[in-house]
Amino acid sequence: MSEASTTAALEVRGVRASYGPTEVLHGVDLSVPTGAVLAVVGPSGSGKTTLLRCIGGFEPPTAGEVRIQGTPVCGPLWVPPHKRSIGYVSQDGALFPHLSVGANVGFGLPRHERTTDRIADLLAKVNLSADLASRRPDQLSGGQQQRVSLARALARRPAVMLLDEPFSSLDTHLREATRDLVGEVLRGAGVTTLLVTHDQEEALAFADLVAVLDGGELRQVGAPQVVYERPVDLATARLLGSTLELDAIVSGGIAQTVIGPVPALGVDEGRATVIARPHQVSARLDIRGRWVVRQLAFHGDHRRLTLGSADGSVDHEQAGGGATFTVSTDQPVRVGDRMSISLIGRALVVPDSGHHAASVE
Repeated sequence: MSEASTTAALEVRGVRASYGPTEVLHGVDLSVPTGAVLAVVGPSGSGKTTLLRCIGGFEPPTAGEVRIQGTPVCGPLWVPPHKRSIGYVSQDGALFPHLSVGANVGFGLPRHERTTDRIADLLAKVNLSADLASRRPDQLSGGQQQRVSLARALARRPAVMLLDEPFSSLDTHLREATRDLVGEVLRGAGVTTLLVTHDQEEALAFADLVAVLDGGELRQVGAPQVVYERPVDLATARLLGSTLELDAIVSGGIAQTVIGPVPALGVDEGRATVIARPHQVSARLDIRGRWVVRQLAFHGDHRRLTLGSADGSVDHEQAGGGATFTVSTDQPVRVGDRMSISLIGRALVVPDSGHHAASVE
């Protein structure tokens, strides 16, 4: 890999931030390579927006340093937001309601560049017609407003683009279409991007890298598939989507669960939890199956089954809640059907102490 490809456009070093006596960021370190798209995901109150505001210059950290293209913008020296080479798109777009679309886009340009052709070019970059330049923001759809906001941010030719949950107010279809377009535009322009979102599916689909922030601390940073399939602990696994969690006893490198043994090499012996994703659960109709469907709920692309032991030897409580399985299947499953359950691929085995986890095939 070349040196240019590994250069960090954005570096966060030991950043701490507080609101009054409460510290919300506890020494965050983060590095985003030039041209990469990184999504920061976490629950409400985890510090996501505070981190973005510290990077953007809207909130001063109490300690630490932020560098953009190698230049410190806070720490020993403070650089105001408008001089940080950043673009910013908020949840509501923050367009000026009294200005036309063209004037909103032109607001991000130096006066000598505020030409009809330049504004039309910026609108074209976000797949909007130049004819919209004369309209007011309230005459546009939500997705169009977000694209105008992006065009305004791109007008400054930023080194880093900050996206603060910009798709959350859109309906599902428009949200996905707008997200895909925004990602295409930013990657095409080579703009290093940081997206803050509470939607783990959005983070996994949109980003090249995912950072999991919880309680003001980074738990894990990595490629979406790695972070999703190999979470460092149970809390991180839960933050990134639905989990199947099975009580287990580890002995001799094997975790024994109600649905069979799971490899657990390197895991301390004793009580543990086996964690897998719904797509790793193979549920098959089987007249001799050990499990019987107690409840069934249809969720469109999958069915959620609550299973009990067919012979009564294992019930939902004994399984530690692990008798509820989410499966994707075209099989016409009904309450009372017998089934066999097994795991496919990699699972995470976490001892009850929670101090050491092993990801196993």
